[in-house]
Amino acid sequence: MGYQRQEPVIPPQRDLDGRETLVSEHEYKEKTCQSAALFNVVNSIIGSGIIDFSLVLLIKGGALSGTDTYQSLVNKTFGFSGYLLLSVLQFLYPFIAMISYNIIAGDTLSKVFQGIPGVDPENVFIGRHFIIGLSTVTFTLPLSLYRNIAKLGKVSLISTGLTTLILGIVMARAISLGPHIPKTEDAWVFAKPNAIQAVGVMSFAFICHHNSFLVYSSLEEPTVAKWSRLIHMSIVISVFICIFFATCGYLTFTGFTQGDLFENYCRNDDLVTFGRFCYGVTVILTYPMECFVTREVIANVFFGGNLSLVFHIVITVMVITVATLVSLLIDCLGIVLELNGVLCATPLIFIIPSACYLKLSEEPRTHSDKIMSCVMLPIGAVVMVFGFVMAITNPQDCTHGQEMFYCFPDNFSLTNTSESHVQQTTQLSTLNISIFQ
Repeated sequence: MGYQRQEPVIPPQRDLDGRETLVSEHEYKEKTCQSAALFNVVNSIIGSGIIDFSLVLLIKGGALSGTDTYQSLVNKTFGFSGYLLLSVLQFLYPFIAMISYNIIAGDTLSKVFQGIPGVDPENVFIGRHFIIGLSTVTFTLPLSLYRNIAKLGKVSLISTGLTTLILGIVMARAISLGPHIPKTEDAWVFAKPNAIQAVGVMSFAFICHHNSFLVYSSLEEPTVAKWSRLIHMSIVISVFICIFFATCGYLTFTGFTQGDLFENYCRNDDLVTFGRFCYGVTVILTYPMECFVTREVIANVFFGGNLSLVFHIVITVMVITVATLVSLLIDCLGIVLELNGVLCATPLIFIIPSACYLKLSEEPRTHSDKIMSCVMLPIGAVVMVFGFVMAITNPQDCTHGQEMFYCFPDNFSLTNTSESHVQQTTQLSTLNISIFQ
């Protein structure tokens, strides 16, 4: 079976100064420049968030073991049982991410088309189900059929550019809309008892580990040093974008903030409608990155890492079809992000890279990498256990497809603010005229 083909293709390397590579010369003949790989990483991080120290640790583990995939690294370190566990996690994370991206695309783009003058909001051709199916057939499936991830470099550049544009829209609305939205009770409390649930969502957002070896392999002359520089640049860009998104979103809506931020905005806001369109396109362009990983896991486990053209097409179509069907049945994004974060992303980020490095490295215990690994591993275990329990016992509210109460002047008085009903209604009426149109 595929497991037996996971032996390293090059001898182990101990020199991590960047002079050696993890990829044998006969593999990955289609390479990409460092800038294209940067946008692939940024697209994966933003479509799926910020990464951390463990990403570089992961590649170092590959260097120490002489392996060039996440699966082969764990196979070399922990044997067949570790290999199977990692394969399951590495498949489930991007697969569930594909489901979440479909949910976002359906929710977001349906509101865009419903805002077109003269269009019946109940028209089946602008509903989330039709949009998910159409975007799958026309965009995500054709892009996912590429055999080399380097070909997604330009697509990732477009996605990153659109993300920057969306950030500008969210920042503008934080200034113009934020003062008119009532603040929730204890809105500025730093953390509440269920804060660990947020760690699960952030783990979902922070991860890029499942496709890091794919992007690394697409580099021309890949080395650990070059990968570290690439990751540092990607982190700077991603941290800036993610912090501003989170800050502007929460400053605007405080405790009313939904798992999908665009669910908070009113449908008659033309600027946000344009932002929704850009967001939907961005998510669609990020989707193929996740499909590449699911297909690679299947190829490694069942086909020894090599897929014929026919099997490549069949497996891609099957994975996307199942993800699409599931996304048509689920419409609440928050619980999807939480469970995927605590059950899949947390071990992939915190636990497995740290465990691999601790077992492979011959550095002294006081080495900074070993100290950080010893810190990350138990943190990951705690987040995984308690995050799962709290996600089940204290699920997030979901207002999928509903207009928020502050979008209706008649309901605006139901909030706990110190202003009178007349003042609130007047404010919102002015808001509708001066901002949303």
